[in-house]
Amino acid sequence: MSLKYISTRGRAPVLDFGDVLLAGLAADGGLYVPDRWPKLSPDALSGLVGRGDYADLASEVMWPFVDGAYPRARFDELVRDAYGAFAHPEVVPMVELDDGLWLMELFHGPTLAFKDIALQLVGRLFDEELTRRSERVTIVGATSGDTGSAAIEAVRDRENIQIVILHPHGRISEVQRRQMTTVDSANVHNVAIDGTFDDCQDLVKAMFADAAFRAEQRLSAVNSINWARVMAQTVYYVAAATRRGLERVSFSVPTGNFGNVLAGHVARQMGLAIDRFTVASNSNDILTQFFTSGSMAISEVHPTLSPSMDIQVSSNLERLLFELFDRDGIRTAEMLEDFRATGEMRLDARIAAELERGWSGVRVDDAETTATIAELYRDTGMIIDPHTAVGMAAARRSRRGSDHPIVVLATAHPAKFGDAVEAAIGVQPPMPPALAVLAERPERCTRLANDLAAVKAHVAQCSGHGVG
Repeated sequence: MSLKYISTRGRAPVLDFGDVLLAGLAADGGLYVPDRWPKLSPDALSGLVGRGDYADLASEVMWPFVDGAYPRARFDELVRDAYGAFAHPEVVPMVELDDGLWLMELFHGPTLAFKDIALQLVGRLFDEELTRRSERVTIVGATSGDTGSAAIEAVRDRENIQIVILHPHGRISEVQRRQMTTVDSANVHNVAIDGTFDDCQDLVKAMFADAAFRAEQRLSAVNSINWARVMAQTVYYVAAATRRGLERVSFSVPTGNFGNVLAGHVARQMGLAIDRFTVASNSNDILTQFFTSGSMAISEVHPTLSPSMDIQVSSNLERLLFELFDRDGIRTAEMLEDFRATGEMRLDARIAAELERGWSGVRVDDAETTATIAELYRDTGMIIDPHTAVGMAAARRSRRGSDHPIVVLATAHPAKFGDAVEAAIGVQPPMPPALAVLAERPERCTRLANDLAAVKAHVAQCSGHGVG
């Protein structure tokens, strides 16, 4: 029987995959998840060991989530097309740094960040679904740096899609900004918001929460609130584990909006032998609070060397809470409503203890981030970006006194954060041709106040539907 999708808040209609893909956020403000977790059988996992073709692996892992939405041969074709343009033949190569410490490079896609791995496929799924339905949508998203450029690259010039991406003005790197604002496509619209990423994310959620506006503008989402994003990211956890011969493995994940590490949780729910997730945060350490104490409190967003993680409210944590609460949507909604009202959240002791068995949180400040970049360069000649450095520092700390294997997810090419890297090692990282040309291209971007009415008016103008 094909999977159906339910909301984490328990009050939205049950949907199939195609509808969830286009909806993004559930009508009750929740996030969609499968009604059950498909299992990777031991025989199936054994058959995946050592499989070098990432597209084949991806099709096998994701098929249970989309079965019934597409013919299998067509889905395989879309997956193969999505990963055919990646710069590395393995798509997500792994490098062993020392005994049991691995780096998985997730930045070999067209915009040089891990978001490409999901969004190159999601863009094609959108096109397939919209063409089949003869529909058009306006994608609205918020980015703390990399999601925006990856989403734009995935849907640029597609006739059935307009895309509007909000980013926090002055709070992403110049390369990240130019990757979005220099795209010369009529269906691409960039907005710089006077505020933080959390402000951008709140504006997007408010637009989706306005049912009339959402329907009128035919809004859709490609942020990690969209289940298809999480589904596609699950694959590289399976790839890492199968390349390690299915021995029990842990992961250290630099984390902002929690979608990247949540995908690993999905892989573990499917039966992958994952021992522990280390959730690596920068000075915006609300997730470290959560995974060390079972409680958290919203505070000011502090600009750091790893701007894609400068977040206080991590949307995908809702999906984990839903699981911790035994899939009780009403309880999840009440907890989140209280969190928004008070700025604080505390789990009961039993759930906090359960969480501690498979998760840990580590805070890494800018000084340690810089030192980690410098140390790895000195010892190996390898250059990593600040976000990856946060994950690396957290992994080394969590491994002290243990020899268990751990994989660090390298989330972005170091050239996207050249100034931070140069401050650490004294030289700029080599600039890939795709980034070198950005400085020569004109930018297209609209700057707006953190004002919902103004942003909604702009989105309506971009969508071409107008405001009724």
